[in-house]
Amino acid sequence: MSEPDPRPPDSDRDTRQVAVALHYDGSDGPPKVVASGRGAIAEQILALAFANGVRVREDANLAEILAAIDVDTEIPLEAFAAVAEILAYVYRANGHWPEGLEPQS
Repeated sequence: MSEPDPRPPDSDRDTRQVAVALHYDGSDGPPKVVASGRGAIAEQILALAFANGVRVREDANLAEILAAIDVDTEIPLEAFAAVAEILAYVYRANGHWPEGLEPQS
């Protein structure tokens, strides 16, 4: 006889894939969470990103923080530095910076 699983029923959430999509319009405001999901929803978010040539960056800790935020909500101040680093990475990789945000030489 096997022992019962000591984890709460929804604890598998910790092991399922998480994906969060952000949108930044170049304004003075912070980026917004535009999609968030776990498991199959996360896979769909990633599939759409890859299909549309959207750069994806893997950061499990940041994804967990951002997944707790409601969709269409600005990212919290606590996550801003990490998101700014990721946006800089994406802009460098794309070779295109939003107007007025070009890096200083």
